[in-house]
Amino acid sequence: MRVIAGSAKGHRLQAPIGFDTRPTADRIKESLFNMIAPDLPGCKFLDLFSGSGSIGIEAISRGAEYAVFVENNPIAIKSIQENLKHTKLEKHSIIYQNSVLQTLSQLGMKGHKFDIIFMDPPYHDNVLELTLQTIKEYHLLDQQGYIIIEHSTTCPIQNIPTFKIWKEKTYKITKMTFLTLQEEEI
Repeated sequence: MRVIAGSAKGHRLQAPIGFDTRPTADRIKESLFNMIAPDLPGCKFLDLFSGSGSIGIEAISRGAEYAVFVENNPIAIKSIQENLKHTKLEKHSIIYQNSVLQTLSQLGMKGHKFDIIFMDPPYHDNVLELTLQTIKEYHLLDQQGYIIIEHSTTCPIQNIPTFKIWKEKTYKITKMTFLTLQEEEI
């Protein structure tokens, strides 16, 4: 696993040991970031269920103003911290070791808004809909922003109140679904 482009290009990243995280494969990450590259310079990026932090680190490396990392696992938090230190991107990051839902409410109460929200929730947990409801409740997504959800192709995303599917990209057993706010929500 490595940083693909930008100021930290080529830096190797460590992943937490064990089966609790599934780092996004470099080829999928490269394809994703090629799609969103024009939106990254100066953006505010939120990386939920961060794992190793590779997605948020790639965003910062490619010009995001900052990234907020949210992860509950202390081993994964240590990986994020080490990866940010190794890439020298700590000053563009904020790390929360807490549940995603608690952190979203904290961010909302502080008035944060994000241009891009990336989430890779655990496939076996049923937290996606509640996470999206919390994002909407606290107005965390900028009106022109979007959410990217990495998920299994066996678990399609459909009928999400207040959000609409903008586009989807499939990579064998992994799918990236892009959501925007529905027009009446804007």
